[in-house]
Amino acid sequence: MTRLPDWRPRLVSFVAEAARRPFAWGQHDCGLFVGGAVEAMTGEDPAAGWRGRYTSFERGLLLVRREGFEDHVGWYAARFPEIPPLMAQVGDIAVVEGDGGRPALGIVQGEGIYVLQPGGLAVLPLTLARRAFRV
Repeated sequence: MTRLPDWRPRLVSFVAEAARRPFAWGQHDCGLFVGGAVEAMTGEDPAAGWRGRYTSFERGLLLVRREGFEDHVGWYAARFPEIPPLMAQVGDIAVVEGDGGRPALGIVQGEGIYVLQPGGLAVLPLTLARRAFRV
């Protein structure tokens, strides 16, 4: 996937809109947040086929496992090249520890990572990234 010439303002607009939406499994969760961000930057939504197909973490996990992946992180890892987390740049995908120790996905924004949590959008330091993928 190639980033569009105007990817930066498109990403800013997407994140601003995402911050106003409530968290909902299968509609607006970390994996779909990242898919929407990638779509904003490239015009292609890698997560389009997952939207509306599950209503809990467990159900979403079952679906990605049926596709042959351990979890949502593995699904993204199969589509984007992995890079050292501290080499991640604006718009890249980061993996952090989420609720209950489960991995969560976010979008790098400078020295921070936008992450979608049940309470809304948060920013975590890039130093908390366990893995990262280039978009």
